[in-house]
Amino acid sequence: MKVTDAIEILFIAVIVYYVMVWFKKTRAWTLFKGILILLIFMGISAIFGFNTLLWIFRNTIREGIIAVIIIFQPEFRRALEQLGRKKFISSLFTGDNAEQGRRIDKKVLNDITKAAYAMSEVKTGALIVIEQEVRLGDYERTGIAIDAVVSSQLLINIFEHNTPLHDGAVLIRNDRVVSATCYLPLSDNLDINKAYGTRHRAALGISEVSDSITVIVSEETGAVSLACNGELYRDLSREDFVDKIERLGKNEPFARKIKMWKGRGKREK
Repeated sequence: MKVTDAIEILFIAVIVYYVMVWFKKTRAWTLFKGILILLIFMGISAIFGFNTLLWIFRNTIREGIIAVIIIFQPEFRRALEQLGRKKFISSLFTGDNAEQGRRIDKKVLNDITKAAYAMSEVKTGALIVIEQEVRLGDYERTGIAIDAVVSSQLLINIFEHNTPLHDGAVLIRNDRVVSATCYLPLSDNLDINKAYGTRHRAALGISEVSDSITVIVSEETGAVSLACNGELYRDLSREDFVDKIERLGKNEPFARKIKMWKGRGKREK
């Protein structure tokens, strides 16, 4: 076997593995099992010479593929969005730089932390989305424009019970609260714990379609959690909360990426 053959087999195996994992986490998994059953019936039909069944299968497969694409368009779109957000391509141009920049300002992080744990103490529910590289304009437009500097007092006031803006999510871009009462997509991941409420499902949903970091304060327990990249980090202490956001929010400055892409940057030690 040639080296290129081994690389090709490995590459195909990785692709098949990730496709299977993606299927498992969506409602397409049920469809996938149905397709496997149909393939088994096709094999049996071919073995025993059931020509009528084989004719039906052959003449419906094209229409079936088109129907699958239409029905599961949201899942295919989400998969392509996740592929586009992968870091392995951009890392080829950025290098391993120990002095990476932070997308989340220290003051903004302090204000978010202060507000989250102040609301946690009195069990005030909250949903705060911190935008990163992927713009969230579509979700911003579902809410009410704020355009105010981030502060703990503002966040607490927004989520106060019986206030006009407490329902929905707050969207933060850089150091500003840009919108409140935003609607977020609910996750349709079949593996999500059934005990999770709407806030946690919405936080996971937005994390599946963007690289945002979402802060959740539970109205029932007061627990503070984070959602990012389709993962939920539950009931974090203040120290773990800050540490997790700092690690999730670290990213090389965009300007440096452009510089290295053009071949003018050098790796810093």
